Amino acid sequence: MKRLLILPLLLLLGAADVAMAQAIPAPPRRPAELGSSAEPSAPAASPAASTGPMRLQTDRPVPMPPGVSAAPTRAPASPGTLNDQEALEKVNAYMNSFRTLIADFVQIGADGRKFTGKLYIQRPGRMRFEYRPPATIEVISDGTTVAVRDKRLGTQDPYLIGQTPLKFLLKEQIDLKRDVKVTRISSTPDMISVTVEDTATLGGTSRITLQFDPTANVLKQWMIVDPQGYETAVQVANLDTTQRPDPALFRINLERVLDTRN
Repeated sequence: MKRLLILPLLLLLGAADVAMAQAIPAPPRRPAELGSSAEPSAPAASPAASTGPMRLQTDRPVPMPPGVSAAPTRAPASPGTLNDQEALEKVNAYMNSFRTLIADFVQIGADGRKFTGKLYIQRPGRMRFEYRPPATIEVISDGTTVAVRDKRLGTQDPYLIGQTPLKFLLKEQIDLKRDVKVTRISSTPDMISVTVEDTATLGGTSRITLQFDPTANVLKQWMIVDPQGYETAVQVANLDTTQRPDPALFRINLERVLDTRN
């Protein structure tokens, strides 16, 4: 259980060198030569043999009458849809609108298992994931170091915050276009999705997708694909940006062995 819990957390916080669950192997690729064994399709009937009404051949351009222009090939954007720049600015504005955050989260790992807990953020740099039982893991960032604690085993593993793929979300001032490489933006009236790449994470490049509800003006979830291609999703709900978390939640005792009685 420890690996299944630590893995998504370290994908979130950058320690991608932890052993991963085995991926389900893909089915064997069908040899190309098998495609030639299929029976040839019947030849299309000639126009002269057709007994039905004559149809337009849609693969040929239809000439337009003089003075009439062709319809645009690209459909107009739906009402309420933002362009890429507007969508990115809206996400940036939301992320910079708060300094503290308390929320419930559901973590869905690559194996489909779900774990729940409480998320605390105090920018810049401070974050804590508290897992509900039966999980015994805690992840704490004090602004410099990220510690992964296992209360059952009494261990603590520290990492540098700079190795974490979501470090840019803990900055004092967030600018996704400046801080990371934005690779994709999609926008609908119901959801804005922004995908970024971080090449500085431990183990290689991580890809992070933020999903934001522009109507409710709230972050809904993020998904992380680690350098090995495993995906972890973290859904957040009941977001509270008015309460200030207890500063003690972000303190790290750098001793590796913990007192398991606490």
